[in-house]
Amino acid sequence: MSYQCDECGYRSGKWMGFCPQCRMGRELTETARPRRRTGSENPVAQPLRDAAGGSVARVSTGIEEFDRVLGGGLVPGSALLVGGEPGVGKSTLLLQTAAGVAAGGRTALVISAEESESQVAMRADRLDVGIDAVYLIADSDVDAVIEAAGELAPSLVVVDSIQTVSTSDLDGAAGAVAQVREAAARLIHFAKERSIPVVLVGHVTKEGSLAGPKLLEHMVDVVLYLEGDPYRGVRLLRSLKNRFGAVHQVGLFELGSRGMLPIADPSALFAGDFAGSVPGTVLFPALEGSRPLLVEIQALVSKASTPQPRRSVKGVEPARVHQLLAVLERHAGLSFAGHDVYVNVVGGVRLREPAGDLPLALALASSLTGEPVGAAAAWGEVGLAGEIRPVANAERRRDEAGRLGIRLLVSPDGGGPVRILDALVRVGLVGGAKLTSIPS
Repeated sequence: MSYQCDECGYRSGKWMGFCPQCRMGRELTETARPRRRTGSENPVAQPLRDAAGGSVARVSTGIEEFDRVLGGGLVPGSALLVGGEPGVGKSTLLLQTAAGVAAGGRTALVISAEESESQVAMRADRLDVGIDAVYLIADSDVDAVIEAAGELAPSLVVVDSIQTVSTSDLDGAAGAVAQVREAAARLIHFAKERSIPVVLVGHVTKEGSLAGPKLLEHMVDVVLYLEGDPYRGVRLLRSLKNRFGAVHQVGLFELGSRGMLPIADPSALFAGDFAGSVPGTVLFPALEGSRPLLVEIQALVSKASTPQPRRSVKGVEPARVHQLLAVLERHAGLSFAGHDVYVNVVGGVRLREPAGDLPLALALASSLTGEPVGAAAAWGEVGLAGEIRPVANAERRRDEAGRLGIRLLVSPDGGGPVRILDALVRVGLVGGAKLTSIPS
């Protein structure tokens, strides 16, 4: 419900005894907003087998890494949400995507509510992408841009960003919860009705989560998150939700003056500068979706200068580090009391799988003892009882490490160490002779 002035038409969300716009002394009268019907007039139930239309022809983005994350390309009529920190490259990537779609003989529409036409054109000129079939609208009225998109009928619509478009049918500024929800609902309805993929750019909060109502992530078909190290230019595009393909896939890019460039060999990039002779460094063959990725885990343990030792963690969950510190002290006799502990995953990669427990534990022990592990790769989940449990896809991890010439592999697979103390002995951190290659 809303309240309106009968003289000038001023509308308010609350009742007032006078009109603040025309200053008439008459009270605002209550009015009901007309309900907008979004579904079909007469829905009819049909068997599910009749609803299937066969295989769907996906639209290629022209960027191989982007297509990998999507599961083969854009699905007509799908709604995608792309989030990321400010300056991480969301607008750059999607402008390149629009140009890639247009390069395939189609048209693409970019709706920019944050930047002017000249700003977007300057970015396109800097990236040197083909934009002959890319159209641009710089407007924040969601109804106006939907009408313009309907007349153009492009193969892709990019909205940058969903927090800056709004509708005049609702009170409140752009970015308000009600405005974001309603604007997204109308854009998604347009995508389904016209079978046009729509990509929404989303801002993030200080905590790193997507801003706006959580309902927004449920409304869309695909949720992607762009992250990475801003100092090295490496960017990872993760799939957090995908109704048309596998989740937890990742695409890797390097952000430079020519935009987002796909990384052909990510393992060589992340582990190319690995120095096995330095204490506190261990390689970990991680799996991002179905893709093996060799990354370097670093740990630094030093004497604390304050009564409360510091724990600084980047790239892994801090709770996993605290758990491993307790396991190493209880089951390996390594005490980290009175020491500052710093943990980092090189390249800005964020590890989420428990298989990274063992290499992280080895890096911590190596830094504490001052003994380097050497050119070794490790994987395995470490339990609270000090046991090392096998993880999935061990053969793919082994092959990726072998491809880059890593001969010393530490894992619970194939007769390897089954307890954390066994692993420390195997690499020479706690007594015994150190191995230098894969045992026969």
